[in-house]
Amino acid sequence: PSSKQIWRNLAQNNSYTFGKLALLNSMGQEISRCKTSIRRSQPNPVFKETFVFQVALFQLSDVTLMVSIYNRRNMKRKEMIGWVALGQNSSGEEELLHWQDMKESGNQQVCRWHTLLEA
Repeated sequence: PSSKQIWRNLAQNNSYTFGKLALLNSMGQEISRCKTSIRRSQPNPVFKETFVFQVALFQLSDVTLMVSIYNRRNMKRKEMIGWVALGQNSSGEEELLHWQDMKESGNQQVCRWHTLLEA
């Protein structure tokens, strides 16, 4: 099924979607984590939220930010819809470019859309 079909199915069910963000060190160990708010029964949820991770400038090249999106129907267990990684172990070229632009931007915010990789 296409991603549009999956989202349509999610919207029709009594389900909710949320995101988890994990900051990992160069060894893949979790340094810090955050969770988005919940979006209920939305086919294309948008999480317009800000998360702050304390990272020293000299460590920015050594960390990875993992973003995972989950869905849960009723009280059944959660299932990962998809994920994307930015930083040292970026999941793709666009994610790597985003991270590089963020490092060079000073205090300016750098916003980009990313396509989730299938779980």
